[in-house]
Amino acid sequence: MKKLLILPLTIFLMISCGKKNVDLIYTNVNGYTLQDDSLVTFNTLVVDNGKVLDIGDQVVLEKYSGEKIDGQGKTMLPGLIDAHGHVMGLGFQELEVKLAGISTLDETLQTIKEYADENPDLEWILGRGWNQTLWEENEFPTAEDLDKVVSDRPVWLSRIDGHAGWGNSKALQLAGVSLETPDPQGGKIVRDNMGNPTGVFVDAAQGYVQQVVPPKTQKEFEMALQKAMDQLSSVGLTSVHDAGVSVQAWDLYKQFAVEGKLKTRIYAMIGGAGTTFDTLAADGPIHSFEHDLLSLRSVKLYSDGALGSRGAAMLEPYSDDPDNRGLLFVDQDEMNRMVDKVVSNGFQANIHAIGDRGNRQVLDALEYAQDKNEAYDLRNRVEHAQIVALEDIPRFEELDLIASMQPTHATSDMNMAEDRVGEERIKGGYAWQKFLHQGTVIAGGSDFPVEYSNPFFGLYSAVSRKDHDGNPKEGWYPEEAMSRVEAFRSFTVDAAYAGHQEEQLGSLEKGKWADFILIDRDYFEVPEIEIWQIEVVESWLAGEKVYENK
Repeated sequence: MKKLLILPLTIFLMISCGKKNVDLIYTNVNGYTLQDDSLVTFNTLVVDNGKVLDIGDQVVLEKYSGEKIDGQGKTMLPGLIDAHGHVMGLGFQELEVKLAGISTLDETLQTIKEYADENPDLEWILGRGWNQTLWEENEFPTAEDLDKVVSDRPVWLSRIDGHAGWGNSKALQLAGVSLETPDPQGGKIVRDNMGNPTGVFVDAAQGYVQQVVPPKTQKEFEMALQKAMDQLSSVGLTSVHDAGVSVQAWDLYKQFAVEGKLKTRIYAMIGGAGTTFDTLAADGPIHSFEHDLLSLRSVKLYSDGALGSRGAAMLEPYSDDPDNRGLLFVDQDEMNRMVDKVVSNGFQANIHAIGDRGNRQVLDALEYAQDKNEAYDLRNRVEHAQIVALEDIPRFEELDLIASMQPTHATSDMNMAEDRVGEERIKGGYAWQKFLHQGTVIAGGSDFPVEYSNPFFGLYSAVSRKDHDGNPKEGWYPEEAMSRVEAFRSFTVDAAYAGHQEEQLGSLEKGKWADFILIDRDYFEVPEIEIWQIEVVESWLAGEKVYENK
């Protein structure tokens, strides 16, 4: 007599019902994703082993068994990707005095005083975010201003864009800065009529003070990374491209990843082509570490400064400062050498360029390096591509470059950008449709903490080109605005493509990581003004919940 095969009940039920057992079935959602360049909708997401197994409707639901979650009709999107941010900068900002968005010098000084009074044991008062273009004076502040509120300890404060710093007299004294201190290559010490330093240092000149600021401790690095990840998860960012990492930061990222504490994917750019590159690139590019939590296959370089501080390098003088053309950080030969070093070692070159002269230098360097290294398909990128000469825009397509652009820069800068460059040059500024129409991929980002990390602020700026009050009514140069799908693409599949990760991230398709978010309203249907007001309900990474808005 043959023995009867006795199956466990769960296996028997699975076979008899014809259903595959999976880790998670998230159903009753208003889901959107991109597939083959088309926007598709779904109401059920099936997750197994951290990856998407299926999406669809009721028919899909009936094919699987496992833990079910009712999405209660909320909108589901792929986890959003910020293609240009500064992770540790965001984290440290949470530990220091915050000055972003303050609209007067007096309020800025009062905030600094309150922070200093609340932290009497701090050796230095550090912070970031001041922006003189928001103040009625619209002039750089001075060390004397700071001395009125903090004179017993050194103070060092980065401008909102990180391209200028402001110190008090104590900081200047410790740095040894005086009338005789020269301007460095790629930097400028702002001076009074007598040639004395006023307390503001632009771009490379910041190094005079930065070199005497005490280094951050390991504990502070760990606290900052945790705060940054908490912030990023809360706004729906499941992956970020970190624009310029140090050896210490990279080692910390790896530690967090191995320990299971890294809750945001990081596509890291090595900071510069010098000793940091020599150390981190010694074993070649790292395409994936710990199941795509980390990647190290790109390098961040700089050509010039920022528009707000008039450090962006322009082909002709600034329209509102006729004696100033901004600053190139290095000459063309040195830029060519750095880019060639990066590309010839198999790394993607991601180069900051704001002004039209800065962008031209970068285009020339990338053309030089790509011609020398034709075998490499590295998807080189221009970070910001902010003010580009009209005749140079087609070169992005000719050289097959990615434009890594930040939509909120346009709406933050619209109060001063045309003053800086005039009505003709602004036609090549924040020119998203000119790039899209010629087929250039735009990778969307924010440049946090220069701008807020919230990607829905960026999506709103991209489609409206207005501030949060809906001004200007028709949008600022509205012909350059993106459609909602174009903006969505820039923060999902195109940002993934810019990181060589389009097979793993960016959309909810079979085989990709189950990185997704639930939001409180429908991005594609709400009135335009509500896009920036969207709030994240949940964020998931590889099928695990990493944030819930309780």
